[in-house]
Amino acid sequence: VNVFLSVIYNEPAIAVDTHVERVSKRLGLAKEKDTVIEVEQKLMKKLPKYKWSKTHHQMVHFGRYKCKSISPICEDCKLKDICKYQKTKRRTTKCLLSKSPLRLRN
Repeated sequence: VNVFLSVIYNEPAIAVDTHVERVSKRLGLAKEKDTVIEVEQKLMKKLPKYKWSKTHHQMVHFGRYKCKSISPICEDCKLKDICKYQKTKRRTTKCLLSKSPLRLRN
Protein backbone atom coordinates (compact mmCIF):
# COMPACT_ATOMS: atom_id res chain seq x y z
CA VAL A 1 0.00 0.00 0.00
CA ASN A 2 2.79 2.43 0.90
CA VAL A 3 4.54 1.96 -2.44
CA PHE A 4 1.25 2.51 -4.25
CA LEU A 5 0.57 5.73 -2.33
CA SER A 6 4.11 6.91 -2.90
CA VAL A 7 4.35 6.18 -6.61
CA ILE A 8 0.79 6.79 -7.84
CA TYR A 9 -0.28 9.65 -5.58
CA ASN A 10 3.13 11.10 -4.75
CA GLU A 11 2.40 10.66 -1.03
CA PRO A 12 5.44 10.41 1.26
CA ALA A 13 5.71 6.81 2.44
CA ILE A 14 8.24 4.20 3.48
CA ALA A 15 7.47 0.64 2.50
CA VAL A 16 9.55 -1.90 4.37
CA ASP A 17 10.20 -4.87 2.14
CA THR A 18 12.91 -7.48 2.63
CA HIS A 19 15.62 -5.17 1.23
CA VAL A 20 14.69 -2.13 3.33
CA GLU A 21 14.43 -4.31 6.44
CA ARG A 22 17.84 -5.92 5.86
CA VAL A 23 19.62 -2.63 5.12
CA SER A 24 17.98 -0.89 8.09
CA LYS A 25 19.10 -3.59 10.47
CA ARG A 26 22.60 -3.90 9.07
CA LEU A 27 23.15 -0.15 9.30
CA GLY A 28 21.79 0.01 12.84
CA LEU A 29 18.69 2.01 11.97
CA ALA A 30 16.62 -0.76 13.55
CA LYS A 31 17.28 -3.65 15.89
CA GLU A 32 17.69 -7.18 14.60
CA LYS A 33 14.50 -8.38 16.31
CA ASP A 34 12.31 -5.47 15.12
CA THR A 35 9.26 -6.31 13.05
CA VAL A 36 8.70 -4.63 9.69
CA ILE A 37 6.19 -2.30 11.38
CA GLU A 38 8.78 -1.30 13.98
CA VAL A 39 11.39 -0.76 11.25
CA GLU A 40 8.94 1.43 9.35
CA GLN A 41 8.14 3.48 12.46
CA LYS A 42 11.82 3.95 13.29
CA LEU A 43 12.66 5.06 9.75
CA MET A 44 9.76 7.53 9.75
CA LYS A 45 11.05 9.03 13.02
CA LYS A 46 14.65 9.27 11.80
CA LEU A 47 14.02 10.64 8.32
CA PRO A 48 12.33 13.88 7.32
CA LYS A 49 8.98 13.16 5.67
CA TYR A 50 9.99 14.69 2.34
CA LYS A 51 12.78 12.06 2.04
CA TRP A 52 10.67 8.97 2.77
CA SER A 53 9.81 7.92 -0.79
CA LYS A 54 13.23 8.57 -2.26
CA THR A 55 14.98 6.85 0.65
CA HIS A 56 12.70 3.83 0.27
CA HIS A 57 13.70 3.42 -3.38
CA GLN A 58 17.38 4.00 -2.62
CA MET A 59 17.34 1.36 0.12
CA VAL A 60 15.56 -1.14 -2.14
CA HIS A 61 18.17 -0.70 -4.88
CA PHE A 62 21.04 -0.75 -2.39
CA GLY A 63 19.70 -3.92 -0.78
CA ARG A 64 19.01 -5.58 -4.11
CA TYR A 65 22.35 -4.92 -5.82
CA LYS A 66 24.93 -4.14 -3.11
CA CYS A 67 23.81 -5.16 0.38
CA LYS A 68 22.44 -8.51 -0.76
CA SER A 69 21.23 -11.09 1.73
CA ILE A 70 23.68 -13.67 0.42
CA SER A 71 27.16 -12.52 -0.59
CA PRO A 72 26.82 -8.78 -0.04
CA ILE A 73 29.43 -6.67 -1.79
CA CYS A 74 31.09 -5.11 1.26
CA GLU A 75 34.63 -4.48 0.02
CA ASP A 76 34.02 -1.12 -1.66
CA CYS A 77 30.87 -0.12 0.24
CA LYS A 78 30.89 3.48 1.42
CA LEU A 79 28.82 2.51 4.48
CA LYS A 80 30.96 -0.34 5.80
CA ASP A 81 32.32 1.77 8.67
CA ILE A 82 28.82 2.02 10.19
CA CYS A 83 27.59 -1.41 9.08
CA LYS A 84 26.89 -3.85 11.90
CA TYR A 85 26.96 -6.78 9.47
CA GLN A 86 30.43 -5.82 8.23
CA LYS A 87 31.75 -5.51 11.79
CA THR A 88 30.26 -8.89 12.77
CA LYS A 89 31.51 -10.47 9.56
CA ARG A 90 35.01 -9.15 10.20
CA ARG A 91 34.98 -10.40 13.80
CA THR A 92 33.61 -13.83 12.77
CA THR A 93 36.20 -14.17 10.00
CA LYS A 94 39.03 -13.35 12.41
CA CYS A 95 37.63 -15.81 14.92
CA LEU A 96 37.32 -18.56 12.31
CA LEU A 97 40.83 -17.90 11.03
CA SER A 98 42.31 -18.06 14.51
CA LYS A 99 40.73 -21.50 15.03
CA SER A 100 41.73 -22.82 11.65
CA PRO A 101 44.06 -25.86 11.63
CA LEU A 102 45.79 -24.26 8.65
CA ARG A 103 46.75 -21.21 10.69
CA LEU A 104 50.40 -20.23 10.33
CA ARG A 105 52.45 -20.56 13.47
CA ASN A 106 55.41 -18.43 14.45
